[in-house]
This record gives sequence, structure tokens and C-alpha cells, in this order.
Amino acid sequence: MAVALYIVTIFVTLFCAVLLLRAWIRVRRSLLLWSGLCFVGLTLDSVLVLADMILFPSIDLYHWRLASVALSVSLLLFGMIWERI
Repeated sequence: MAVALYIVTIFVTLFCAVLLLRAWIRVRRSLLLWSGLCFVGLTLDSVLVLADMILFPSIDLYHWRLASVALSVSLLLFGMIWERI
């Protein structure tokens, strides 16, 4: 059951990233770009969670997961500051 939840999380974050980046291509608003890049990073984090918990339980990927989330949120924060929201 946990595997299904991890896979659904991967697809949902990837779907959000694709929708945001498609909207950025159409409208060219920079906040859409930063949000899309944030969701790309969150998708990477979801993949790393699946790999850490299910595929490679003997390898600790905790620090890589934290780094991907920190980078993703930093991108979104930078985009918000850049847009002066």
C-alpha cells in the first residue's frame, strides 16, 4: 500500500510541474516558471523517497532528500522575492 502512495505522489507532483511549466510557456510569467521548477524538485524528492524506503532500504538517502526539498523551496522563495509578492 505504501508503494502505491509513493507512486501516486510522484505522478501528482510531476503533473503539477508539467501544468505549471506549460502555463509558463504560454503566458511567460516568471512566477509560473519558479513554481514549476519547485515542483520538479518536489518530484525528485518523491522519487528519492520511493528509492529510500522501498527500492534501496539499506542506503540512507535522507540528506539527498532534504537537499532536494531545500533547493525546491529555495527556488520558489527566490521567485516570490523576485516578483515582489
